[in-house]
Amino acid sequence: MIVLFGYERIRFLDTTLRDGEQTPGVSLTPTQKLKIAEELSAIGVNVIEAGSAVASEGEREALRLISDAGFNAEICTYVRAKHEDIDVAVKCGVDSVHLVVPVSDLHITKKLGKTREEVYVMAMESIAYAKERGLIVELSGEDSSRADQQYLARIFKDGVEHGADRLCFCDTVGLLTPEKTAEIIPPLCFAPLSIHCHNDLGLAVANSISALKSGATCVHTTINGIGERAGNAAFEEVVMVLEKLYSYNTGIDTTKIYGLSTLVSQLTKISLAANKPIVGTMAFTHESGIHAHGLLRDTATYEPMAPEIVGRKRRIVLGKHSGTASVQSALHELGYDPNEKQLAEILARVKKVGDLGMKVTDADVMAIADSVMQLECKPVLSLKQFTVVSGSNAIPTASVTMEVNGQKITGAATGTGPVDATLKVLQQSVAMLGDIQLEEYHVDAINGGTDAMVDVTVKMRKDGRSLTSRGARTDIIEASVEAVIAGMNRLLRPGK
Repeated sequence: MIVLFGYERIRFLDTTLRDGEQTPGVSLTPTQKLKIAEELSAIGVNVIEAGSAVASEGEREALRLISDAGFNAEICTYVRAKHEDIDVAVKCGVDSVHLVVPVSDLHITKKLGKTREEVYVMAMESIAYAKERGLIVELSGEDSSRADQQYLARIFKDGVEHGADRLCFCDTVGLLTPEKTAEIIPPLCFAPLSIHCHNDLGLAVANSISALKSGATCVHTTINGIGERAGNAAFEEVVMVLEKLYSYNTGIDTTKIYGLSTLVSQLTKISLAANKPIVGTMAFTHESGIHAHGLLRDTATYEPMAPEIVGRKRRIVLGKHSGTASVQSALHELGYDPNEKQLAEILARVKKVGDLGMKVTDADVMAIADSVMQLECKPVLSLKQFTVVSGSNAIPTASVTMEVNGQKITGAATGTGPVDATLKVLQQSVAMLGDIQLEEYHVDAINGGTDAMVDVTVKMRKDGRSLTSRGARTDIIEASVEAVIAGMNRLLRPGK
């Protein structure tokens, strides 16, 4: 258990909707922000920094929507040390303000063109102004890690005397180390202190944990660690480090972590690195024969925690590193029961596909097993033709003609692009057989040039069962169709 300075509970201020949205290219609508805020509150976040009220009318609309939603979490907005910022915050109905003032000489002189004393006066006046208007105030020192620590201590101490409810130490460009953090945090705990770390040198999570161990009682995070430049301390990593390595009950519903991570990734259009801790595709995925064999005996051999703890499932994928145990396990999951000789042949063919540098999808494994075990696999559906129309002045539209269980089906759909339109009409065409959802879509260029082969991998789900399939063509639409048709045939196949 982490020993806190008189406090029993670490608090989480999530700034995905403010600092996270400042990631270049990210822009969320008020409705999207409301959805993320709903999930942040449901997972147990204490404070949601939902935006910067002075940024735009869209930001103000989002803040009003979130403030009026009745969430359990405190709703906060970023403000500068300006009365007009605070006035706008009040009109948005927020509970608190994250009042940020530059504290390093670099920021005071170069960015603001002011003196230390001028910034001090601005900070004290703004705190008093916000408190007069009934707001909770978290006074934040921007670029605290490069500030004169005596000046920072004066700002913090006097800020509390002027009414600041909380303080925040900002490592604005990620220059702290865990050792330095442990030195500078204790003298600054004049009130409940937050830590706000950026990840420029990869230490945001480590520095945040060090600050919490040293007296900070609140940590600022973003989902998936998104944010400017290299991002912020990742919520899911901070939570699971505390839970797993320090046996600290964070009060966070960890089973909702993966769902929230996926939601933020989808809405921000920021893909997760495959090897990202906790939420990356490969975090609970295994291929190595040695690893898979150990996992099948005891999952703790190669996993630090059960994937279900964070709302995930373990996955064993097949490739050239696979062994007999992992292939047998995968086949059993897919509904196959080969004899010893068939299993050896399937393993050999799987390794051969892997040696060619290709991904081995579930559909590949099923095709190999069908062949080796001499099982008849009559396709449920076959594509007769498809046409796609797209252009600068045209709405992307796709039409297809398919044969589904011997019945001719023709349909059309529009989408955000030609691939989206095509996949939508394919899903519509088999709707009478069941609801097939596209969970993941991934494209790789196999070689360079405008005529490059593209490898499309999709993950699809029907009735709680999911599988992967792939397609490889020089045309991305044809590759996508190939992958989806293969997956649909497998998911719709009777008895499998």
